[in-house]
Amino acid sequence: MDTRPAGLVLARTPRLFGIEPFYMELLGGIEGALAEVDRAVMLQVVPDSAAEIATYRRWAADRAVAAVVVVNLVADDPRIGLLRELGLPAAALAPASVRLPVARVTVDGASAMREAVRELVALGHRRIARVSGPRALVHTRERDEAFAQACAEAGVDHVVAVADYTEEAGAEAAAELLVRDPRPTAVVFDNDVMAVAGARVAKERGLDVPGDVSVLAWDDSALCRLASPPLSAMSFDVDALGRLVGAVVLELLEHGEAADRAAVEHRFLARGSTGPAPA
Repeated sequence: MDTRPAGLVLARTPRLFGIEPFYMELLGGIEGALAEVDRAVMLQVVPDSAAEIATYRRWAADRAVAAVVVVNLVADDPRIGLLRELGLPAAALAPASVRLPVARVTVDGASAMREAVRELVALGHRRIARVSGPRALVHTRERDEAFAQACAEAGVDHVVAVADYTEEAGAEAAAELLVRDPRPTAVVFDNDVMAVAGARVAKERGLDVPGDVSVLAWDDSALCRLASPPLSAMSFDVDALGRLVGAVVLELLEHGEAADRAAVEHRFLARGSTGPAPA
């Protein structure tokens, strides 16, 4: 019986992987699903996309994994074609709008971003900023487009600062946004690490959160709950997402193909970092 693990390669700095909760929760969910049939996940953290490609080639040559999970898609992602060429079954975590020749678990980030904007507009905010992840990522572009469209439809001013999910980049982007004139009254951050850093920068500049500026994080985590004030978040069950990915992998291995699955949508979770726009 083939009990080889599923493989997951993350092209990220090890330091960021250690502090960002999303991937640990995702990995836990995948492992939870695979453990039911005595499979595991082989995780490889690499510095860049070239090292990720090299890892897939090595895994295929060594028959080290039975299937691969692909995350952080880019436009015309070369990994998809390579994995098919190598004969490695693949399951991809993808925006709902992206069609792929491999099995997908889809996340509707566009609807979630529109919901985030609606919630902030309902609180009276008319100048909303967003601190995004890297623009090369398909899900970043999806959220960017939804953010711009939702703000335009609501008739509110909007601006985007690009960052890379790290604390330092989140702080730098927040500092850039908070000196604008007029200043945004609400900022949506693309992950929890940057949101915590952004709230800290606001307070260091003498601004009250949420009295002067509201802060909204993408994906809830212990970081959000332990922040002061606790951060509002677009909440999402990442463990359940991982279990869906694991289920797709198991179906691939059993039947050679798998049906796409859709993750449960994000929901706005109000805590102490969001409130009415300042007068």
